[in-house]
Amino acid sequence: MSEITNMTDATQTSAPVAAAKTRRGFRLPEGFWGTRLSKSASRIRLVGLGFLLVYGTIAGRLVQLGLKPEASHGLKHTAAEMVSGARPDLVDRNGEILATDVKTTSVFAEPNRIIDKDEAVELLTAVLPDVDAKELREKLGGKRGFAWVKRGITPQQREEVHRLGLPGVGFLTENRRVYPNGPIGAHVLGFTNIDNNGIAGIEKYVDGQGLAALHGAGFNVAATDFKPVELSLDLRATHALRDELVKASAKFRAKAAAGAILDVNTGEVIALVSLPDYDPNTPTDALDPLRINRLAVGVYEMGSTFKAITTAMALESGKVNINSRIDARGALRYGRFTIKDYHAENRALTVTEVFQYSSNVGTARMALMVGVNGHKEFLRKMGQLDRMRTELPESAEPIVPRNWGELNTMTIAFGHGLAVAPLQAMMAVGALVNGGHMIKPTFLKRDAATAHEGAPRVVRPDVSEAMRYVMRNNAERGTATKANVPGYYVGGKTGTAEKVIGGRYVKNRLFTTFMAVVPADKPKYLFLTIFDEPQGLPETHGFATAGWNGAPVTGKIIERVAPLIGLAPRLDLPTQPFPLLARFGVGLGDRTGSISPR
Repeated sequence: MSEITNMTDATQTSAPVAAAKTRRGFRLPEGFWGTRLSKSASRIRLVGLGFLLVYGTIAGRLVQLGLKPEASHGLKHTAAEMVSGARPDLVDRNGEILATDVKTTSVFAEPNRIIDKDEAVELLTAVLPDVDAKELREKLGGKRGFAWVKRGITPQQREEVHRLGLPGVGFLTENRRVYPNGPIGAHVLGFTNIDNNGIAGIEKYVDGQGLAALHGAGFNVAATDFKPVELSLDLRATHALRDELVKASAKFRAKAAAGAILDVNTGEVIALVSLPDYDPNTPTDALDPLRINRLAVGVYEMGSTFKAITTAMALESGKVNINSRIDARGALRYGRFTIKDYHAENRALTVTEVFQYSSNVGTARMALMVGVNGHKEFLRKMGQLDRMRTELPESAEPIVPRNWGELNTMTIAFGHGLAVAPLQAMMAVGALVNGGHMIKPTFLKRDAATAHEGAPRVVRPDVSEAMRYVMRNNAERGTATKANVPGYYVGGKTGTAEKVIGGRYVKNRLFTTFMAVVPADKPKYLFLTIFDEPQGLPETHGFATAGWNGAPVTGKIIERVAPLIGLAPRLDLPTQPFPLLARFGVGLGDRTGSISPR
């Protein structure tokens, strides 16, 4: 009975529901309204899957937004690419570092993220006192997304800026060029600007060889991606040359001084110094006009060192040989002009004696033998009438007479009336002593075989030997005796020129030069020393000519530098150093009868 009653109750309860389903015109699946555990588990899994999809989508979007750079970050990365362009190391011929990159930190700001800009300026300038507050406020006041605050800060300054906790202020790591040897070789190396771009010297040359284009194309390269640039300079020799010139410049109270060492067989510049110089780590000093590279940018009348070119010209022309006699009696007059000798012998001199006594009259007469056109042609062949080009972007055009007549030929013959760069004159004398090959100077390391490719012959071998002989004779008996360092078989020539001031030559304002070839029998190096307005001293008997300053200083330089660059002193002199001149009776020459230095 109870079972029947229960069934009846269930039937009565479900009847209204079934009726409702029928009245609405559709029928739900059976068991939909049930509460069985299996059905509840399915619904939970379905809802969980939905939540997983929603939150997964949100998380993915957040990651995407976090990785995507904003406009300001894009500017920051662009700036980082601009300043992070590395440069190759510059090394000397022995692999010693002359210039390299170091990492440094710079401070930047994103003005559109800075809330209180006045406060930011006040805090930043307190930590970085050398930052101009007005300029910084203008930078932060704009709508730009990126602005530099200060480039190249110290680690302590970085820490202090970091502690400020300013939103919109951050740091970038940059490459900064450093020159560990200070002013040594400064005029050759040049320097870079704050963005690490080459501005002068070899640094600018390297940019011109494709480095600037590489950076401009957006290639982010490191210093390790480049091979070091090997220069011809010898760091030790350059330091020694500079040290001797600094001491000599102070001793003779010269306005300026300069010197160079040239390998005459390769054209490599082993050392170059121009004083006053500058430290490329503080390149603003290079803007001082007194700190120019006097050897490549300055042009000067080279005085009697030019007599080497005139003598070679006369020998090459065949008009004379080293024993030919030249009339040097009295003065040489041309119109209202008179040419005199500093120490007149007032007699006929051989070509060797003209060089030994530095006779203006004898040299001028030899130039007249060749003639104006022949003189101009020879000087052009020797590279003295056109701008000399090297790897250094800085160079100067020679000052050549506009209307060149016989008087110009006479004065240019002994170094007046034509102004050239000293390195340019060095190139010519190097060709005269190396066998006759015109080799253009270089500041990059190279061998003799490469140097001689395309190097034209400008004088015959016998003429080159004759020039070595007269230079050696001059060191033994003539004006270059104070440079005759024992053991190195030096040959040399002095040069003293009165400076032109206000269109006139001034007698007590001198420009002195001295060139020395070492060794004279088998030349390897050519030394050049110049002084601008040196003063006479009691020990020089009041003389300020090259024989009293340039010659002895060059002798000290040779004695100090020669062992550093592979020249050991010889105990014995060569028995026959000039075999091609034997027919003229040329030997070692006696070592008596020296004359006053000029």
